[in-house]
Amino acid sequence: MTTLENRPHTALLVIDVQNGVVATATRRDEVVANIAVLIDRARQEGVPVVWIQHSDKGLARGSEDWRIVPELTRDDTEPLVEKSYADSFEATDLEAVLAGLGVGRLVVSGAQTDVCIRSTLHGAFVRGYDATLVSDAHTTEDLTAWGAPPPAQVIAHTNLYWAHHSAPGRTAGTVTTAEATFATAP
Repeated sequence: MTTLENRPHTALLVIDVQNGVVATATRRDEVVANIAVLIDRARQEGVPVVWIQHSDKGLARGSEDWRIVPELTRDDTEPLVEKSYADSFEATDLEAVLAGLGVGRLVVSGAQTDVCIRSTLHGAFVRGYDATLVSDAHTTEDLTAWGAPPPAQVIAHTNLYWAHHSAPGRTAGTVTTAEATFATAP
């Protein structure tokens, strides 16, 4: 249903699953394991896996914190998009990568729920992509000291509102890792 022309394919986005980003994340090991399942499934089905890697003043490019977690291994043929903003589309080549692959539907996983996941979901949706969030394959850290709800509530709320998100000509929604499919229709 994407509003993007000639974009029939799906891609898995793996957003910011980096040592320093998920070190203290809620359900870290479970989420990383679920993402590994999604990556394996996508590869088996010939679906592109697109890796997103954040860097900024607190997450220095090339540092150990910046590196992808050791449980996940990027294949050298898989696109890697480096970013410095929450929305993975902002000031990156993500749109060009996806256009080159004919992708109009995204299956989204990674971290952090309340920052880069939400921003990228909305960025994709307003650009015309269908966007499915894998409800048990994203996480965040505890930011209650700064007034945020507890991580479990942040994750649950994001899953709730994305499950009911809609706009003309595009689809949104949530699925579990077990339910996730890379077929054209969610």
